[in-house]
Amino acid sequence: MKKIACVLLICLLSACSSKLAYNNIDWLIYWYLDDYIELNDAQEAQFDGYLASWIKWHREEELASYIKQLKALKADVQNDNLTQQVVSANLQQARGHWISVREKITPQIAELATEVTDEQLIQFFAALEKDNKEEDEELAEYLEKSEQEKLEKRIEGLTEDLEERIGDLSSAQKRIVAEFAPQFTSTHADWIAYRRAIQQASRRLFVTRPTNENFKADLIRLMNNPDDFRSNRYQVNREKNNALYAQFIERIGQSLSPRQKKKLLNEIQDIIDDLEDLMN
Repeated sequence: MKKIACVLLICLLSACSSKLAYNNIDWLIYWYLDDYIELNDAQEAQFDGYLASWIKWHREEELASYIKQLKALKADVQNDNLTQQVVSANLQQARGHWISVREKITPQIAELATEVTDEQLIQFFAALEKDNKEEDEELAEYLEKSEQEKLEKRIEGLTEDLEERIGDLSSAQKRIVAEFAPQFTSTHADWIAYRRAIQQASRRLFVTRPTNENFKADLIRLMNNPDDFRSNRYQVNREKNNALYAQFIERIGQSLSPRQKKKLLNEIQDIIDDLEDLMN
């Protein structure tokens, strides 16, 4: 059920950047869910009702807060105020949006969890384990790379992300990327360990379902407190990477050319326009 909640969160939040995706979010969510669990007719009807209420709530109440944040961010870019503190605050706000959706949907996800059969649970956890094995293979491939190859891959990723938002990088900006890239800490292995930890906790909780009067409350608590399953090292490195990323964006922001600044402002405004259309 934690995976189902994550699928819904990803669909709801990532689809905000595309009107087409957002307006077809119900189809997208079912498309994702089919890889993990096959609902029967009664469960699907129940889920349809929940999904409709979530989308209505998200459109009417959440999109306005996204627009407010983006307008403030646009003003900061216009005023050359893309500081480390501003970037960190925006990252924190984005996490808040994620938490808001999670806390909205988890009570009804837990209600659905009381209705799934043992066969569906076997299917669900088998699909999760398939994902885990694929992640293990990706990690093994990553660990086989030399340190130089890992660095080049990180530089490539940072460069692509920036160019998508501001266009081609200058020589000075490429040097900034090369300066910061080695400082980030890979958390891939820790993330996989976290996935397995929370999945194992979920398995143990579902074993108690027939006799546990607090099953729903326990499942909601599990889904809403993922940090309980992240190692201390993982949490420290996540915070370190977030702080470093804020410094990185501040440096890039200080180096923007007029053309790059215009492109970034247009990118932000396009998202604002899409969100406002969705609200209407």
